[in-house]
Amino acid sequence: MHPRRAGAQTANLALEVAPVRVNLLAAGFVDTPLSASLLGDRLEARREELRKTLPIGRVVGPADVAALALHIMANGALTGATYDIDGGQQLVAH
Repeated sequence: MHPRRAGAQTANLALEVAPVRVNLLAAGFVDTPLSASLLGDRLEARREELRKTLPIGRVVGPADVAALALHIMANGALTGATYDIDGGQQLVAH
């Protein structure tokens, strides 16, 4: 799904089901066992590519996503938003 469409749908759903809060974590590549199994022998090359190109200079891990999720859950004023957690990948993608 296109990021703008996902953001609009998140906002619309948040309005529709309020006061239930709705937010979207839009993760890029996250270094997980599933990623490893999908990439197989290309995993290390992908990690190295991301280390070189991402503004944060490292690969996003599960702890990064979990920290964002906890922040969103802890702050009861957040709703209807999309949070990109991709290490800045969308800033450098062509």
